[in-house]
Amino acid sequence: MWSVPESASERTDWPASDPPPWPARVRATLWWHRSTSAARELGPEGRTIPMTLAMMVDYLDSPVGPYREILASPVLRAPGRRIGPIPRMAVPFIAVDSESSVHGGRTHWELPKVLAQFDGDVLGRVAAKGDGWQVNTTARAKGPRLPIVGALGFAQPTEGGRLALASARLTGRFRYARVDVESEGSTLPNWLLAGSHHGIVITDGKMRTGPAKRV
Repeated sequence: MWSVPESASERTDWPASDPPPWPARVRATLWWHRSTSAARELGPEGRTIPMTLAMMVDYLDSPVGPYREILASPVLRAPGRRIGPIPRMAVPFIAVDSESSVHGGRTHWELPKVLAQFDGDVLGRVAAKGDGWQVNTTARAKGPRLPIVGALGFAQPTEGGRLALASARLTGRFRYARVDVESEGSTLPNWLLAGSHHGIVITDGKMRTGPAKRV
């Protein structure tokens, strides 16, 4: 499974989860910055947009219960005939505090989920910590709360050169934010940059993640 060392695991005995779709109520902080050379080298292969996108998510409910998550895409896949009309994330780093969610990510969407510990509020100050890595974020929301309607697309590399394509549709409300980031680990500081970045906080949202299509 495509991953960085911070999101690699040899464990296979995760508690089984229901297949998608996965509906959920969410709160989240998202941020982005221009991709570093290390991020561009990490990939994935093919046409990409040099933008790193990351997020801290609080799933208030889901088919596997409530849990929290951190994920990051070093670059975005550019739109095209194979992946469709919108840019899509390719995620080599993702961690959660739910064993059943680990199973769901790895089994249903080719996402290399591992276990982590979370402390704090994803809309304010939060720390995510795993085996040999840690990411701390502080979100400072500004301005009015506005409606949001859209989707996040994923295109995960699989064995044999195929892609697992999936989308998460989202409705809710958001605010602009500045997000202060600290990252530690064997690779994360090279491509998930520390500093103050543009972002948004999703104050209340409903999300539905559909099944993956292998192409």
